[in-house]
Amino acid sequence: MRKIENKKFLITGIIIFIIIIAIIKFTDNYLNQTNTSQAELANLIETNEKTEVSEEKIIIYITGEVTNEGVYELKEGSRIANAIEAAGGTKETANLKNVNLAYELEDGEKIYIPNINEETEEIIQDENTGIIDEESKEKIININKANSEELQGLSGIGENTAESIIKYREANGIFNTIEEIMNVPGIGENKFENIKEQIKVK
Repeated sequence: MRKIENKKFLITGIIIFIIIIAIIKFTDNYLNQTNTSQAELANLIETNEKTEVSEEKIIIYITGEVTNEGVYELKEGSRIANAIEAAGGTKETANLKNVNLAYELEDGEKIYIPNINEETEEIIQDENTGIIDEESKEKIININKANSEELQGLSGIGENTAESIIKYREANGIFNTIEEIMNVPGIGENKFENIKEQIKVK
């Protein structure tokens, strides 16, 4: 009788031991899975935060009646008002009457804030011509959008060459760099040197 009881006790102990081992393994696996899930979640949050923080930037040059003339890096979609703020604001002698402060800037553009004693026209023109630099009175022509008449405003570009630019653009798509305009028949290095300061591609 005693032997039978001892066997039952031994079997019960073994069963309890097996159950304890199973619980420990289950708990360990659960904790490992939880830690992995938390790590994956943390990585996902970190990736999203980096994506949100990463913003496209543009470089602009602002001169004239601002506190600190110079080149500034702004967020894409910034306005002339933002550029003026980055330059420390305007001087008391600034004339903002004809400056479109809401104009959305593009990379590489130059902004000129005139003096109150200057006779000024509207500083910002349509999207094809971009910004007029009041110091030089030269228009920066977007060669991806300009029509024939606007292209003929470039130094040494006549009607035939302007039409060639438009035909090339229609056949090959937009210009990615201003240097690509030299692929147009009739525009070599010399002519490009004459117009490179007057053109842009975006």
